[in-house]
Amino acid sequence: MKSKTIYLIGFLVLILLCLKAGYAKKEDNDENKKKTNKKGVTYDGTSLIINGKRELLYSGSVHYPRSTPDMWPSIIEKARVGRLNTIQTYVFWNVHEPEQGKWDFKGRFDLVKFIKLIHEKGLYVTIRLGPFIQAEWNHGGLPVWLREVPDVYFRTDNEPFKEHTERYVRKILGILKEEKLFASQGGPIILGQIENEYNAVRLAYKEDGERYIEWAANLVESMNLGIPWVMCKQDNAPGNIINACNGRHCGDTFPGPKRPDMPSLWTENWTTQFRVFGDPPTNRRSEDIAFAVSRFFSKNGTHVNYYMYHGGTNFGRTSAHFVTTRYYDHAPLDEYGMEKDPKYGHLRHLHRALELCKKALLWGHHRFQKLGPDTEVRYYEQPGTNVCAAFLANNNTREPNTVKFKGQKFVLPSRSISILPDCKTVVYNTAQIVAQHSWRNFVKSKKNSKGLKFDMYSENVPSKLKGDTLIPGELYFLTKDKTDYAWYTTSIKIKEDDLPDKKGVKTILRVASLGHAAIVYVNGEYVGNKHGSHEMKSFVFKKPVKLKPGDNHISILGVLTGFPDSGSYMEKRFAGPRGASIIGLKSGERDLTENNHWGHLAGLEGEKKEVYAEKGSKNVKWVKNGERKPLTWYKTYFETPEGENTVAIRMKGMGKGLIWVNGIGIGRYWMSFLSPIGQPTQSEYHIPRTFMKKKEKNMLVIFEEEPGVKLEAIDFVLVNRDTICSFVEENYPASVKYWKREGPNIVPRNKDMRLKSLIKCPPEKQIVSVEFASFGDPTGTCGNFTMGKCSASKSKEVVEKKCLGKSRCSIVVERETFEDKKCPEIVKTLAVQVKCEKKQGNEQKSDDEEEDDDEEEEEKEREGKNQDLKDREKQKQDH
Repeated sequence: MKSKTIYLIGFLVLILLCLKAGYAKKEDNDENKKKTNKKGVTYDGTSLIINGKRELLYSGSVHYPRSTPDMWPSIIEKARVGRLNTIQTYVFWNVHEPEQGKWDFKGRFDLVKFIKLIHEKGLYVTIRLGPFIQAEWNHGGLPVWLREVPDVYFRTDNEPFKEHTERYVRKILGILKEEKLFASQGGPIILGQIENEYNAVRLAYKEDGERYIEWAANLVESMNLGIPWVMCKQDNAPGNIINACNGRHCGDTFPGPKRPDMPSLWTENWTTQFRVFGDPPTNRRSEDIAFAVSRFFSKNGTHVNYYMYHGGTNFGRTSAHFVTTRYYDHAPLDEYGMEKDPKYGHLRHLHRALELCKKALLWGHHRFQKLGPDTEVRYYEQPGTNVCAAFLANNNTREPNTVKFKGQKFVLPSRSISILPDCKTVVYNTAQIVAQHSWRNFVKSKKNSKGLKFDMYSENVPSKLKGDTLIPGELYFLTKDKTDYAWYTTSIKIKEDDLPDKKGVKTILRVASLGHAAIVYVNGEYVGNKHGSHEMKSFVFKKPVKLKPGDNHISILGVLTGFPDSGSYMEKRFAGPRGASIIGLKSGERDLTENNHWGHLAGLEGEKKEVYAEKGSKNVKWVKNGERKPLTWYKTYFETPEGENTVAIRMKGMGKGLIWVNGIGIGRYWMSFLSPIGQPTQSEYHIPRTFMKKKEKNMLVIFEEEPGVKLEAIDFVLVNRDTICSFVEENYPASVKYWKREGPNIVPRNKDMRLKSLIKCPPEKQIVSVEFASFGDPTGTCGNFTMGKCSASKSKEVVEKKCLGKSRCSIVVERETFEDKKCPEIVKTLAVQVKCEKKQGNEQKSDDEEEDDDEEEEEKEREGKNQDLKDREKQKQDH
């Protein structure tokens, strides 16, 4: 009886436990449903939580005004294929409200269209609202008319500035809300930024600055848009604003979020360095970017944004002072939107490797272990499971290191991180690039190969404008961002006995300017020009001049290269001539700013008559074969270059000025400002095909500031990346694309897991020639390989057999492939360079077609999942 009682009690307890477990499971399911159905974005110390789901975010900056609407779909699609899941953009106040109260959201400025295109591709969006954005953009994105608001001081606790800022913020956010673009409304916007890198100016504004930042934070948070807000480079961000990092190595420099319940966000990972006129070439290596991102994610980071991901173009006069028209050209997608490999491909592989680590990174416990003087491991384990991901780091910049982790030995190249999504298998190393490389070519257009014939029209040089001040006027104020130019005139009366009579003694005109450039005439004769630089904007023009007895007229054209884009008290920044004097007179130095009157005239005659547009060009008389004087307009017509490749104009032989095509501003060019290596900083200038006509000829107008230019050297070029390369060492890990996750395990995607050199042509092109192939010890880079001393004799034969006539091919990187037994003591490298071309006829099929299609199949699978989610979401909304 006793045993029966015990059995009955046990049975009842078991039933109760089962009921409790079932109820608990139901609770969990209900909670999961709540999380799944929850709209909007929240966060904790691990990550952002988007509509109830944790995410690792790989983001890239793409600026809508720096490309054209017809380019946007391709750029966004390439970002998606590059395994980004987020696009970041600034909002450019000065393009949307160029005049107070007059808004513009058309064409390149159609912010809503841009965001909707991103949403269609299944990507998230983060917006950086400003009001100040810097971005190497004219006036840091602030409308120039703000400078003339009475009693205004930018970016501080100043009522006029705050009044206009609030109106702007509410306007933009109101439009986005009305279009239901925030995540809380089912849209793609998951994160917003207010202000930008304020810490750089905080000390200048003291307590007023602190109050302004708090005001800005309260403004956006009060709108309850269902997204978090960040401030970058702002460790003391107020309230619930998340502080975020900008820089190259935030995994080492970022102290972390200000509160433990906030995620670690990297808003700007600089993929290269923007350039200013006078700069030499610059680039940031793919390996360094990959190392920095891996480091950041290994230290609890869950969001990185590449600044920039697409390089873009500063069309018209939109660039800040001295910044080139070409923006971040060495970004993963270059100025023209083409993949810059290996940067694009190597980062794509990195994102795939991090995705394999996703479960461990988001739900695992962080561990750190020092493995040696220069080596360490950071890994994440989920207790009670086999989920584990590790980052093995070698911080030695010169020597490789061998480390032991969880009973296995791993060889780490110098300054590299190996990623092990299961703590056992190396699927990616930051220093070992298996992605292909590419080389950009500029090919002269055949349609315009006969040269261009120009008509010309010279600007009038005013000798005496009505004097209105005793000192030269301020150049920013005069131009009001309507033009780069303003004339200054003054006169001086010289007595005959004031002129020097000694042989060799000359009178000198000295003009001190605060920037950016000046062109000087005396009595209508060109004397010369002078300019500053991005680092030192002010300069002194000093040249001999011919003066005559009586009245002498001095005319100075003040020239801007954009407004300032950073720093405190931007509204008080000045430019233009500030003083002038004549040196060498018998009576001594004559100061022209003490008693002389100065006349002013903003803009050029050609600009006012709009001679750069078809209609306006008829308002002036053009001449042929005239003298190529300074300040001359040149006009010609050209055919739209053949084919579909991107078009640029190469400005060889020219000096400095502006370009228009069919009345649209292409940008500022400056060929005469040479870098330290004796070359112009930028020679080719992007002309989007939508700026040109399909059947009629196009009008090209150039305003040139300098004399004696060589117009015949100008040509149109077609831009391609049809030179594809590979540079793979035999000890590299196989591409991460060959691995996939099955539960807690990382398993091969293919039967053949050998390391391969993968080469793929741009769309609709195939390999027509193998320009270089060496399995051995080659050196150099894509476009400039050199054969070493130990190359397999069959290198080119093997590659040609595998690749010719195909759009893509793969070569197994091992000695057996090349029947090579030479130099067993060295680690061998396969270097290949091929030329791709659009070719008529049937394309040969790759013998590894099935293997090459793996990634595309996975892309289709991802797209299918995204579509299923969209369909389910729509059904819920309909219900």
